[in-house]
Amino acid sequence: MAYHPFRNIGLKLVALSLAALLWLAVGGEETAERYLPVPLEFQNVPTGLEISGDPPASVNARVRGSSGNLARMQLGEVVAVLDLRGVRSGEKLFHLLPEQVRTPFGVDVIEVSPSSFSLRVERSTVEDVLVVPEITGRPAPGYVMGKVTTDPATVRVAGPESRVQQLTRATTEPLSIERASAPLQERMAIGVADDQVRLLGAREALVTVDIIQAPVERAFADVPVRAVDVSSSLKVSLTPATVSVTVRGTRQAVARLTIDDIDAQVDLSDLQAGRYTLPVKIAPVGDVRVATVAPDHVAVRVRP
Repeated sequence: MAYHPFRNIGLKLVALSLAALLWLAVGGEETAERYLPVPLEFQNVPTGLEISGDPPASVNARVRGSSGNLARMQLGEVVAVLDLRGVRSGEKLFHLLPEQVRTPFGVDVIEVSPSSFSLRVERSTVEDVLVVPEITGRPAPGYVMGKVTTDPATVRVAGPESRVQQLTRATTEPLSIERASAPLQERMAIGVADDQVRLLGAREALVTVDIIQAPVERAFADVPVRAVDVSSSLKVSLTPATVSVTVRGTRQAVARLTIDDIDAQVDLSDLQAGRYTLPVKIAPVGDVRVATVAPDHVAVRVRP
């Protein structure tokens, strides 16, 4: 087929005009430079390894291009890329070159700062840690906080080996017991203090806080002390013969208690005639516990 240079001459002239206008528009723009904070992207991290410490989140790049191209750059178009393919665990020094910075067409990278930095690469590990709820506030007057439980009691975490080993617990968002007079149960979010350690599985825990009546104390004077496990052939005298006992428990349990409910004893098993100083023991009294016994020892004389 014969070549006709003037075929579609109109379209060719339009294309030539557009190219000339584009050349004039670009060629007429001044070349400019700009310093930019550039996000740092880590690629091809080997399976089973993680970056530890505080790696830089960004670097500074000096870029050059036409003022129009620089003005039209969008967030995320300029990214520094560090390829960790084949890296092994340990402290490593990495270099970052201008050609490792991804830019749009017409923009060149002249300089990257810092051009080198250290990274610690560690083995990734998984552990179970306790969930310890954060409790704030005080119960209503006359009440105290009792047993605190979480469900689940532990949570699985993952991260760089050294960071996971330092982590002793996960915690929850604060649960207020301010002026509470009854048990509380809330579903709370779980978190860890180290931002390089991440949760696996459960993200919430059911926290149960028992709110119980505050214990009260009551003192009983002149509680008789009796000798137990003494041979029938022996005579015993105790000095003093009575003690003072202070008990602690719930208001209802302490109020029901009488002096006859308190059994103060000294154990004389396997003792022969003689003089002894022996401890005074109080037999258990339901849910009430003994706070003090005064005196807590008595002089014992054993005679045939």
